[in-house]
Amino acid sequence: MLRLAEKLRTRLVSLPRRQKRLIQVAMDVVLVWSALWLAFVVRLGESKSIEPLGGHAWLFVLAPVIAIPLFIRFGMYRAVMRYFGNDALLAIGKAVTLSALLLALAVYWHQGAPMLIPRSMVFNYWWLSLVLLGGLRLMMRQYFMGDWFSADKPTSLQGRESGLPKVAIYGAGAAGNQLVAALRLGRAMRPVAFIDDDSGITNRTIAGLRVYTSKHIQQMIDETGADEILLAMPSASRGRRRQILEDLEKFPLHVRSIPGFMDLASGRVKVEDVQEVDIADLLGRDSVPPQQVLFERCIRNQVVMVTGSGGSIGAELCRQILLNQPATLLLFEHSEFNLYSIHSELEARITRESLPLRLVPILGSIRNPDRLLDVMQAWKVDTVYHAAAYKHVPMVEHNIAEGVLNNLVGTLNTAQAAIRAGVSNFVLISTDKAVRPTNVMGSTKRLAEMVLQALSRESAPVLFEDDKALRQLNKTRFTMVRFGNVLGSSGSVIPLFHEQIRKGGPVTVTHPNITRYFMTIPEAAQLVIQAGAMGKGGDVFVLDMGEPVKIAELAEKMIHLSGLSVRSAKNPHGDIAIEFTGLRPGEKLYEELLIGDNVSPTEHPMIMRANEEHLPWEQFKVRLNELLAAVERDDYDRVRQLLRETVSGYKPEGEIVDWIHVKRRLEP
Repeated sequence: MLRLAEKLRTRLVSLPRRQKRLIQVAMDVVLVWSALWLAFVVRLGESKSIEPLGGHAWLFVLAPVIAIPLFIRFGMYRAVMRYFGNDALLAIGKAVTLSALLLALAVYWHQGAPMLIPRSMVFNYWWLSLVLLGGLRLMMRQYFMGDWFSADKPTSLQGRESGLPKVAIYGAGAAGNQLVAALRLGRAMRPVAFIDDDSGITNRTIAGLRVYTSKHIQQMIDETGADEILLAMPSASRGRRRQILEDLEKFPLHVRSIPGFMDLASGRVKVEDVQEVDIADLLGRDSVPPQQVLFERCIRNQVVMVTGSGGSIGAELCRQILLNQPATLLLFEHSEFNLYSIHSELEARITRESLPLRLVPILGSIRNPDRLLDVMQAWKVDTVYHAAAYKHVPMVEHNIAEGVLNNLVGTLNTAQAAIRAGVSNFVLISTDKAVRPTNVMGSTKRLAEMVLQALSRESAPVLFEDDKALRQLNKTRFTMVRFGNVLGSSGSVIPLFHEQIRKGGPVTVTHPNITRYFMTIPEAAQLVIQAGAMGKGGDVFVLDMGEPVKIAELAEKMIHLSGLSVRSAKNPHGDIAIEFTGLRPGEKLYEELLIGDNVSPTEHPMIMRANEEHLPWEQFKVRLNELLAAVERDDYDRVRQLLRETVSGYKPEGEIVDWIHVKRRLEP
């Protein structure tokens, strides 16, 4: 019997849409007739005096003639039966009520007929139609979803859910109920309980699932056998989510979540798109809404250029810039694949939202000053966000020349092209690793800051390597924004931890005491744009990164929230071990955001202005010449010496590990 029901369900689902609608209309005609006949029976107490083919024939013809067009008009045949919900029930109520009122008018006008019709019959017809039409649709929804008469322990056709993972839903609100419906339809997981701290629904049943409080999670695990929890609280603050995750950490449950409210509202994801817990929730840091005046000042109706637009920071900058309606957005990127990816994403969004701007993908390298100048002059660029850089500390430590040429000379080329092209605003994306660096990456980023600091104090500088020694009028306002690690960026430790946990470990951490500042990519991009709008020239802005996070503790939390335990001396039978591998070349235990202590607040609570020392432009050019000459000779001892002399606080640890230097040292 069950097999026959399953075959019929599959057959009905596969029918063309037109045939499905015809079947629905035919069934509704039958239901309207049934409701009308039963209305007489309820009123008269017997059926002998009812004449559907005699004196009452006009009424049985008129009822569907009135009802069916109204059903069509209210969209009752557009609803997909498997997704039938409250909106569809409301539409049925409106359509049935209006059809009953029109039928009542017809009965009133037809009172001169040979056979009198009781007026109360219309009321019976109304509520019986609601019961029959709504009830059949609810029953068919359960049938098409494979669920029959869901109760505390729902059963399904052929016991399909018996082998599915059992999950509890944290949050019994609208999102939680949508998630339950999606999971039952998809049959990838079996929802077994709700968890919610609303005392008004505790111990009640919603969508066939019992609601537990957060204090009774162990009881819920014992009674339902749940081994996973899905967080269905897209609008909850990060502080609240962090508190919940800390409470859940002690239970052997894999914790995942549905996307955040903004992702749902933008349409990028759906409620049923379950994902691993956002690490930003573990930090518990709520972002501050952007100040719209600052957000738009350097962007709206202007030509904006983003270098390194295909990287993690550059791409998010482009997404945020798009929201502020620039006249033109230039995507300047060296990697063809990265440029294609971000251009395709943004182009689709512009088309979807009908945004009035021009998007221009440009292949080019910041190592090519002529290309930079041509682009800025041809498009008359107003604002440049310079995000192109090598950021991976050990990689740059092993490739010193490329780090200097890309991070320092690339910034120099871009800044000088901006001066020549008359660009109004130039914003450098810097890093906390530029503060008292122990590595080449951090020192080259500090030198990049010093380039802009020196240039910003020259109203008519003689640009570097200008053989004619001509002074160039400087109308460009240079700004630097310094912040720490961003979650999910290329080279970030978070994706690495996820992959190591997925493979069964071990999770590798460089040092037990290593700490880092973290911020989400969207928040960092928003603050960069706002800080860039506040600059007066030569400003170094520092973002409020909150409290530093201990990486070893972060690894432990990620293991626990995956439903696993940490293997250690205290727990030798744990699931995942944490191994400490030692600091990598150039890596620091602690990062800082300021070189000195001279910092002042700004009009934005998350942005501070730092006053850092710098060299005059003419003096800086001499150091720059010496540095590039040493790089040209592959003289990395001299490179290190010059970096020590120029960059405040640069204290390299260990031997030089550049691959060319190492190879030459090992040769006989």
